[in-house]
Amino acid sequence: MSVDLTPLDMECMRCHRIASMRFYGLCADCRAALHELYNGEPRVVEVEEYAPKMNVTPNAVALKAD
Repeated sequence: MSVDLTPLDMECMRCHRIASMRFYGLCADCRAALHELYNGEPRVVEVEEYAPKMNVTPNAVALKAD
């Protein structure tokens, strides 16, 4: 079974212009504009080291001396 993926003329969901697309969605111009507007640059996020709350008691089995 083969799937026909030839582009069809469809309306863009965002700008409502007719564009040749394989799937219904955004045209190439809208995708490029959104990629430029919302450029997802990775960054390092610093977080504090986990420290358990004082009301947490250790497991008695784990502390059991053999």
